[in-house]
Amino acid sequence: MTKEATLKNDNWGWRARIGMFIVGGEAVPEPEWGAMAPGGVSVHAARVSAGAPWARWQADKAGVDLADDLLRGARQFATMRLSAVVLGHTSSSVVGGKGWDEATVASLSAVIGAGTKVTTNGLDTLAALRASGVKRPFLVLPPWFPDDTVKAAIRYYTDHGLAPVAVHRFDPGRKWRDLPPGDLVGQGLGLEQEIEPLYVQIRAACPANADGVLIAGTGFRCVGILDALEHDLGRPVISANQASLWHCLRLSGVRTPVSGYGGLFGL
Repeated sequence: MTKEATLKNDNWGWRARIGMFIVGGEAVPEPEWGAMAPGGVSVHAARVSAGAPWARWQADKAGVDLADDLLRGARQFATMRLSAVVLGHTSSSVVGGKGWDEATVASLSAVIGAGTKVTTNGLDTLAALRASGVKRPFLVLPPWFPDDTVKAAIRYYTDHGLAPVAVHRFDPGRKWRDLPPGDLVGQGLGLEQEIEPLYVQIRAACPANADGVLIAGTGFRCVGILDALEHDLGRPVISANQASLWHCLRLSGVRTPVSGYGGLFGL
């Protein structure tokens, strides 16, 4: 190496390497994690193309059967000496219902190996809400969540003792308003999200009796507004990707400070 040459950061995960299962066509999770992740933490994504939930309950509910994409990714993650792996799909957790997260973690752990901590976005958001002292959340959902998934989300958090005091499905604006929720992502909304309107809607709609906000959906762009909302509302604001990164860092033993993305990272 010459005197003029210098070593450059290559984002090697010397503190932790985290694996993340994400929706095949989504572009939000990796940038949001990249914005928030501290140095020395690398993120490795496996994409899944399957309907929710990504693991199906067996007939007797004794366990779950992993979707093919999930199983393929788990086998690949098993070779990578990862610190933690998260199934980053809110819809799978809420549609799967109470007990699904634990059953899926057990099945994934059997494939990935005992040396890697495994979690789900459902478990991550529950842990984040409890750590933040939130018991009565204002639940904010993506516009592409259909009615049955909205109901499943309300039931999921209620069944875990965190019944939402109100629910708001984001209004994406005139261009999208007349399309059914199931058509929005296919028509391109997932790649045309703006965070300012979301900030305005949450600030205006958050009820006084909510002791915190949960923005669900790992494909829902929002981490850029978390700090501002906490400042304005005076309450904890949790998002899906923020919660999963925070939980995976804690499971990996990493407590490196992260600023600018909500008070959760200080807990």
